[in-house]
Amino acid sequence: MASMTVSKAALAIIGLVALLSLSAPDAVEGLTCGQVTSSLSQCMNYLKMGGVLPPGCCSGVKSLNGMAKTPLDRKQACTCLKSVSGSIKGINYGLAAGLPGKCGISIPYKISPGTDCSKVQ
Repeated sequence: MASMTVSKAALAIIGLVALLSLSAPDAVEGLTCGQVTSSLSQCMNYLKMGGVLPPGCCSGVKSLNGMAKTPLDRKQACTCLKSVSGSIKGINYGLAAGLPGKCGISIPYKISPGTDCSKVQ
């Protein structure tokens, strides 16, 4: 069950990698992989099968965007997303790339498993 929750979060995370690159004010503490996966857990089924986007998914996407305040936070979230998503079969990366827009957030680049997290600002 834990791997299923992590898998759901990982898929959503890929869509949020773009969100993590947005400029934001400084934060006091760093973002953890647990926070990333928890924020995106409601997106997993959508990212695998499409259909109706659950409201909880966009809430998580927006929450993660709000937590990713510093470049380090965004890099950590990106790295976590790539790590978790690499272990999940069936992710539709097209849906992942469109997730920020569906949740009303603009990002400056395309979401992709090939994203170089070291370049995320």
